[in-house]
Amino acid sequence: QVQLVESGGGLVQAGGSLRLSCAASGTIFSINAMGWYRQAPGKQRELVARISSGGSTKYVASVTGRFTISRDNAKNTVYLQMNSLKLEDTAVYYCHADIARYYSGSYLSYIGQGTQVTVSS
Repeated sequence: QVQLVESGGGLVQAGGSLRLSCAASGTIFSINAMGWYRQAPGKQRELVARISSGGSTKYVASVTGRFTISRDNAKNTVYLQMNSLKLEDTAVYYCHADIARYYSGSYLSYIGQGTQVTVSS
């Protein structure tokens, strides 16, 4: 079993900051890419940020310069620092990770339960 557990969501005023965390636990041999998706009401889920096992990052254009993704491989944890939050950042944020559970296993995609981020005016 593998679990991804997100934390750090909440209510924040526009212009404020939040830091999301996501810890992977269970039988884990290796983690490849990790990332964050979000889904706003009535909209499709979108990839917000992604970080490779080597630390290379990618962001959706709308958050570039405001959000920073990072990871702690020793803790199997990925973070999303969100600054200068806007009303349109309101969404449920989901953690994602590509995990191999065994040495000879293939990488499978796992996603967490989600954490709500609400930005108010």
